[in-house]
Amino acid sequence: MRETELQLAELRALVVEPDAPTRSTVFLLHGYDMRPEDLAPFAHTLGVTARFVVPEGPVTASAGRFGWWPIDQERRVAALTAGPRDLWREHPAGLDHARRQLQAAVYAAATRWGDGPTALVGFSQGGMLACDAVCRGELPLAALALLSSSRIAFDSWREHLDRVAGLPVLVAHGEHDRDLAFSAGEALRDALADAGAQVSWVSHGEGHVIPLPVWRALRRFLVEHLSADRA
Repeated sequence: MRETELQLAELRALVVEPDAPTRSTVFLLHGYDMRPEDLAPFAHTLGVTARFVVPEGPVTASAGRFGWWPIDQERRVAALTAGPRDLWREHPAGLDHARRQLQAAVYAAATRWGDGPTALVGFSQGGMLACDAVCRGELPLAALALLSSSRIAFDSWREHLDRVAGLPVLVAHGEHDRDLAFSAGEALRDALADAGAQVSWVSHGEGHVIPLPVWRALRRFLVEHLSADRA
């Protein structure tokens, strides 16, 4: 695997490519207060013959770390006093802009490398954006994976959820997630399944992380739905 940095539309991205030729592209979207360098090593370890694009969110969260839209930290801390959250009612400022930037980057990747099968994989806030982009951005995808995520702006998703019908979707969530409630992950799973998505569900006994059982499930999921061979 080799790693390079480039610009896709308006987003800086790290690209992790296999030594073997591939038509498959996986967009790997980080969570809030992260950076592409946090997830690029994860892409190296998966052993999937696909190109991994790890874009940088457009919003500065802290020094050298980013997000897809701003978070009011005082409000977040106050909300967490009541326990882990389900964000289905939230309409964050910057969501529409982030969706447009992600969509432009996906199309830029197709122009650069060809229109082979594409998957979106998002962790936390990155998963919320990935699902929003499918529901409201009409991205042509082979697969979608949502790790430790929640519904967001769900009233805006409802009329578009038919776009996930038939789409393979992996949803994973930790039973001890102290940020986004386990029930939020279950509700996300159920909403997509009710809309006709081919949902695979992975629960685990940890928190707001990507543990080994999710790594294994994601690897199998990508190999199956991108028609890629193991590296």
